[in-house]
Amino acid sequence: MRHFFQTMGTVVSLKCPGESLPLVQEVFTHLDELFSLYREDSEASRMARGELRLADASEEAQELYSLAHQWREATNGAFQPHRPDGVIDLAGIVKAEAIRRAGETLERCGESWLINAGGDVLTSGSGTVGIVDPFDRSGLLSQFATTEDHPAVATSGTTERGQHIWRAGSGDEFIQVTVAAHDIITADVLATAVMSGGAETLHQATREHDIQALAVSGDGEILATSAFRKS
Repeated sequence: MRHFFQTMGTVVSLKCPGESLPLVQEVFTHLDELFSLYREDSEASRMARGELRLADASEEAQELYSLAHQWREATNGAFQPHRPDGVIDLAGIVKAEAIRRAGETLERCGESWLINAGGDVLTSGSGTVGIVDPFDRSGLLSQFATTEDHPAVATSGTTERGQHIWRAGSGDEFIQVTVAAHDIITADVLATAVMSGGAETLHQATREHDIQALAVSGDGEILATSAFRKS
């Protein structure tokens, strides 16, 4: 059965037993209340206003910031846990963490399931994920068949939300990047990092991580690993 709910500024589509829906919603709501910069009372907003130091924030906030900072180091700064003005902004990892936790919750159901949160997908088994064409949002550019090794697929781009990604140096050649990985955090972080860092980060990511990737440049050039195929 499919379920839908809105959270974190996007729509979550869930294929799972109905009794699991409240548990999944609770996961997303909890993290949104902690880390949304659109909520005045969130820890993220309080840190942005200088009212709360990271050292005094919750253990969850400190752990998630530490994880984001590790990814910053691993991507040579292409992925950032801060805005250009220095404000801590964990939006690049919070949704993926919510999907990861929701997946752990659903694993206990013992049935097949799928989470799609704003185009970022995590599934318990095999399936096909369509990759939207950034030049024609009504069509598909490619598809990816999820496997046990790559059950997570994340897409980052500018065609729907505009230029919301901090660019590292001259890394501005891609308008959409899709990454499939063994876990949703790796997929989501690296999709964002490649959008930020460009081709250099893409080559680094495919060398250092067991991923599949599809990147589209503004002039229509496509760079893709073998697992992606045209629809």
